[in-house]
Amino acid sequence: MKMSLITIFFFFFFLHCCSKTSAQGPAAAPSGPPNITAILEKNGQFTLFIRLLGSTQQGNQINTQLNNSNQGLTVFAPTDNAFSSLKAGTLNSLSDEQKIKLVQFHVLPTLMSTTQFQTASNPIRTQAGNSAAGEFPLNVTTSGNQVNLTTGVNQATVSNTLFTGKNLAVYQVDNVLLPVEYFGTPAPATAPAPSKSDKDVPVSTPKASTSDNSVDASGAVKSVPFGVAVFAAIAFWL
Repeated sequence: MKMSLITIFFFFFFLHCCSKTSAQGPAAAPSGPPNITAILEKNGQFTLFIRLLGSTQQGNQINTQLNNSNQGLTVFAPTDNAFSSLKAGTLNSLSDEQKIKLVQFHVLPTLMSTTQFQTASNPIRTQAGNSAAGEFPLNVTTSGNQVNLTTGVNQATVSNTLFTGKNLAVYQVDNVLLPVEYFGTPAPATAPAPSKSDKDVPVSTPKASTSDNSVDASGAVKSVPFGVAVFAAIAFWL
């Protein structure tokens, strides 16, 4: 009788443990650092940017920085429509090094939230170069909640927030950011053209006036005979 009770007790204890384990399920895998490619794939419509990240190895570079550094990053991701709106051959005209710089131009070496864009100091620095030294300048302007990016060649608008984490922010933009170094040079400041009157009217050179001298000379010539005549008359009467 005692053996039966003990057996029944262990049987129900075993069922209880099994049901508890089954209810808990497998332990959740720890969340790792964000992966830029996975983020873009999840959101869709970024096939061309993902391809460019892969061909330039910048996708791996971004993930390596996120894994090995506490330094935050901000990525501006152009949509497939943004790439499709480029002139034919735009990307093919770039060298491999220039394509790397183009991707880096879409990455900020700091984490920036949408509210931080409102107080950002222009030009903001990108991974492509030091904008403070005139390299790959990128300016940000805000109007209410809208964030606009200006390169000196074109402008893009932040249209969606794809991901935000402790060390990464990814924003969707509606245009590919084209750096002025590769796609254009700002028009140099020129002095205003001279007016028509300045160009057409010749500047006259003052000439020495001879009228007064001739008058004086003429007067002197005429006065001498008159004086001589007076003197002669006086002398004659004396």
